[in-house]
Amino acid sequence: MRAMVRWAGLVVASLVLIASYPARAQAPAPLDPQIAARGAAVYASACAACHENPLTHAPGKAALATLAPESVLRVLTSGRMKRQAAGLSLEDRQAVAQALTRRPLGSAEPEVAMPRCTGDAARFDANEPPRFDGWGLDRNNSHAISTAQAGLTAGNVARLRLKWAFAFPQALDARSQPALAGGAIYVGGGDGTLYALDRASGCVRWRYAATSAVRSGVVVAPWRAGDASAAPPLYFGDNFGNAYALDARTGAEVWVTRISDHPDAVLTGTPTLHGDTLYVPVSSFEEGSAVAPGYACCTFRGALLALDARTGAPRWRTDLVGEPRPQGTSAAGATRFGPSGVAVWSAPLVDAARGLVYVATGDNYTRPATELSDAIVALDLRTGAIRWARQVTAGDSWNVACFTGAAAPNCPEDAGPDADFGAAPVLAKGADGKDYLLAGQKSGVAYALDPDSGAVRWETRVGRGGEVGGVHFGIAAEGGTLYVPIHDAAIPGGAAEPGRPGIYAIDIATGKVRWTAAAENACGTTPLCQPGYSAAITVTPELVLAGSVDAHVRIFDARTGAVLWDEDTNRPYPTVNGVAGHGGSMSGGTAPLAVDGTLIVNSGYAFLGKLPGNVLLVYAVE
Repeated sequence: MRAMVRWAGLVVASLVLIASYPARAQAPAPLDPQIAARGAAVYASACAACHENPLTHAPGKAALATLAPESVLRVLTSGRMKRQAAGLSLEDRQAVAQALTRRPLGSAEPEVAMPRCTGDAARFDANEPPRFDGWGLDRNNSHAISTAQAGLTAGNVARLRLKWAFAFPQALDARSQPALAGGAIYVGGGDGTLYALDRASGCVRWRYAATSAVRSGVVVAPWRAGDASAAPPLYFGDNFGNAYALDARTGAEVWVTRISDHPDAVLTGTPTLHGDTLYVPVSSFEEGSAVAPGYACCTFRGALLALDARTGAPRWRTDLVGEPRPQGTSAAGATRFGPSGVAVWSAPLVDAARGLVYVATGDNYTRPATELSDAIVALDLRTGAIRWARQVTAGDSWNVACFTGAAAPNCPEDAGPDADFGAAPVLAKGADGKDYLLAGQKSGVAYALDPDSGAVRWETRVGRGGEVGGVHFGIAAEGGTLYVPIHDAAIPGGAAEPGRPGIYAIDIATGKVRWTAAAENACGTTPLCQPGYSAAITVTPELVLAGSVDAHVRIFDARTGAVLWDEDTNRPYPTVNGVAGHGGSMSGGTAPLAVDGTLIVNSGYAFLGKLPGNVLLVYAVE
């Protein structure tokens, strides 16, 4: 069994983050000592195992302290943690919410009135269909933008200056990749709101309240430029596993569909729209739920779901793991289930010419391990039948309980390396004119597959890899080069091999590394800060746009890897909507986007030991 106890004492150091986060308008009212003591006891017994381990999915204590007690209570009562808090009384939940935030209920500041657009800023521009084709920015998921479309070049990026900032209220992250259409930025917040913001000024055209935090990126359906009657829908997913369709003009709800009946299901990867079908990846938080010793682990089944884009009705569903069955009893006396897992937490890739849709899968949560985990899977576009699958890491059964100690009841025996594919696959041509299906894994390995058969053409290790290493949320390809971001977090007690965080450029036809831009360690003494690239990235023929875990957004020369522009976002921001804003780590399936000489960046990610933040930043060439 591998060493499991990691980063002891880091959470105590992270408490200094509270001092650097946006100050509250007034001093909090004093908290009753009895409530504080009761809340602290509840936290220690029911919450600390996750929230004081920065390698779980839970935000740390310092990040939670920046919220209002009402927000924490809402999450415990009707939000993401409802099931985990089911054994707590209402009084216990109220006490822990107040103890964590160090403020009594009822002391929350009045909600800031968002600036509503008027005049031309409020108008939907029918002459501007979506600037990008879905999450992948084009049909090949390449995350590439032409120089003309971006308006950014190696010669003008040094003149980028902040134009405006928008803060998501009561949020700890900014992870929803925006969509640009109709003159608007459509973006989701951790407060559970989908916003349509005027791209020029940041004023709010409309907003829609989802059931829970908006987790995926946003996709807007195309229309013919100039069609004044167009009423295009937009699509996104939330933390509760709901897929939504809204009217992009007005924000009116068109339909809502639950993508799984599992209570921990979540929509992490952005859905892919092709014609009148929406392909929806099904992921889960259950890998984290396994931390609770008495939890009956695990029963989630990863899947790909095809929905009618007009109605939300299911057309087909392909589960990627078999039906879970009892597999004995854990040391805590809970029933073990398996097989499980094989989540899809990235955007599907539609290959219309071959009639296929490709997905990249994660690990199994429990044993037995199965043949579709840690794999690239090709499914029939019309039926969902599996045409081929290529597993690159066999026997990988792992869950977050493995981080909490060697005796964790739910950590599988001989736990696997946790080598998920979290990045969406990319279809690109090499300099030899051949098509390559490209993928990046948490193992630190990049792969090129034959898109017709799944045969591996080459594999190149660029990172050390590990549970919080390797490739996380996105790779990009342009002009015969694959660009691979590597995180490779340093974990005391973890791998002895040093990490190799940075950006790597690889020749698509040969798998040979063209250049390496090692991640600069700009953290100094900042807690929860490490070098490396966990978020998705974007490329142009001249530039690589990358947000870092250290809260810097950097622009590299695509030919050499030299840094052309570097902005530290770990600071407070004045915002157009009057909400206190602060930047932080960049992670999740959101990448910097460039259009018409502007750069659009999400900043903040209070999970897996990273820096919280809550801002959307828009820069323009001065």
